[in-house]
Amino acid sequence: MYLPVFTLSKAYNILFSIAILPIMTLPALAHELWLEPEQYQIDLQTRLVVNIVNGQKFRGHALPYLPNKAARFDLVTSAGVSAVPARAGDRPALDMAPIGAGLQVLVYQAENSTLTYREWEKFQAFVEHKDLGISREGHLARGIPEVGFKEVYSRYSKVLLGVLNATGADVRVGLETELVALANPYTDNLTHGLPVQLFYRADIRAHTQIEVFDRDDEGNVSLSVQRTNADGIAHIAVTSGHTYMLDSVVLRQPDAALAAQTGAVYESLWANLTFQVPASD
Repeated sequence: MYLPVFTLSKAYNILFSIAILPIMTLPALAHELWLEPEQYQIDLQTRLVVNIVNGQKFRGHALPYLPNKAARFDLVTSAGVSAVPARAGDRPALDMAPIGAGLQVLVYQAENSTLTYREWEKFQAFVEHKDLGISREGHLARGIPEVGFKEVYSRYSKVLLGVLNATGADVRVGLETELVALANPYTDNLTHGLPVQLFYRADIRAHTQIEVFDRDDEGNVSLSVQRTNADGIAHIAVTSGHTYMLDSVVLRQPDAALAAQTGAVYESLWANLTFQVPASD
């Protein structure tokens, strides 16, 4: 069986948290941050166990829950929104009994972090890969040097969890940038794909790139790219038994207060959504 994340015994969580902090601040974190459950579908007798994972190509390392790194960590159910009862150093970050049946949405928003670009080529590769439309000419026109400049970034991650009958629908949860599933992957007919809608603040994001990471049951990952239509919607082709991560990035200039606080000249906001498509009988 493929194990997508690296985990350690809870007895080592605090020590590992201290050791991993330098890693968590490296520029390599211009990779994805997602929520990865041990099981995407469970019954009422099985605990909800979910990791916060950082990595690339849908493979990574489980991070401990650190309150100073989390701006929000909530579980959205038919009963409403409740804060996750996580403690500092918990890994997995969520380990609790399910709150009733239905489709449940776990939400994690990371606090701002910064990185410094020491090479122009790394920034160029990032903006090209994420289709962010920044040119060297536009960069220099702002009076920014080619090297030694800062970016501040934040993460907005969701995972769709199916408990028992898994009925229900994904909803907007108020993230500054957010991917919303317009169908239920555990109960709906996905012959024509899973429709998702991309938002930035109160607006849809039309004609915007979404990266699609498709992992099969043997752990093989493929990557494709889709663009939203005029309504901010993309239809994600899916295969039964596969797990999916969707990712889309906003790049903007930070406001004056954030720029003064961090020294950053760019701000990126990462929307992420994970889910699984049940294996066919």
